[in-house]
Amino acid sequence: MSTMSFFEKVWFLIEQYYPLFITGIAVTMLIAMTGTVAGFLIGLVVGVVRTIPTSEHDSIIKRALLAVVRFICVAYIEIFRGTPMMIQAAVIYYGIFMGVDININIAAFAIVSINTGAYMAEIIRGGIISIDKGQTEGAHSIGMTHRQTMTSVVLPQAIRNIMPSIGNEFVVNIKDTSVLNVIGVAELYFQSRSAAGTYAMFFQSFTIAAVIYFILTFTVTRILRLIERKMDGPKSYVIYGSQTNPAAEIHIDKGGV
Repeated sequence: MSTMSFFEKVWFLIEQYYPLFITGIAVTMLIAMTGTVAGFLIGLVVGVVRTIPTSEHDSIIKRALLAVVRFICVAYIEIFRGTPMMIQAAVIYYGIFMGVDININIAAFAIVSINTGAYMAEIIRGGIISIDKGQTEGAHSIGMTHRQTMTSVVLPQAIRNIMPSIGNEFVVNIKDTSVLNVIGVAELYFQSRSAAGTYAMFFQSFTIAAVIYFILTFTVTRILRLIERKMDGPKSYVIYGSQTNPAAEIHIDKGGV
């Protein structure tokens, strides 16, 4: 074994332990994907709640209730953004879930979702406040409620604007699932360490893991960029007809008319 070159050892590990690496990839991607989606939904609720407007005409009860809810939201965001996910995983799994018969992958999903939700909440809040206030005022002027304005006018634009940040969170989650080995989740890092242990080929095994992580994040990044371009629509479009001239065609480029 000692006479083998670096690349021969790498190939030996791949041949011997490829089922471990495949399992690690599957667990990593499953937790990262589901955790990002659930975290987005959590962040959406928290972000929208933090942007609910209040006025002097609202009842004291409504304003007091919103103040309490906003305080809880801010506390949640600050705590989970201000502490490492490895510590959060240990506290939640060995504390909150202690004595509870729960699948470790479900616990990992909950941990990643809660952590991601804190970051998503601020991303979504930033996307909401980035939308021009004139659009909100215009929606209110035609009789739309705050809920209708958010769902039909503000959020569709805000979500498109924050798509790069959402994609970045997904990529971060792919890498950060490695900290879940602290509670024994069999993700990619955990499996790589297991493959390295028998023959003490830690350098080779973690090199394989690094390449896999890069391939995963690179591929996901390119797919997300393709989705963003699809959401942008065509670079130019045609408006057919008008009240004065139904046969008219107006060609509009997104860079100008």
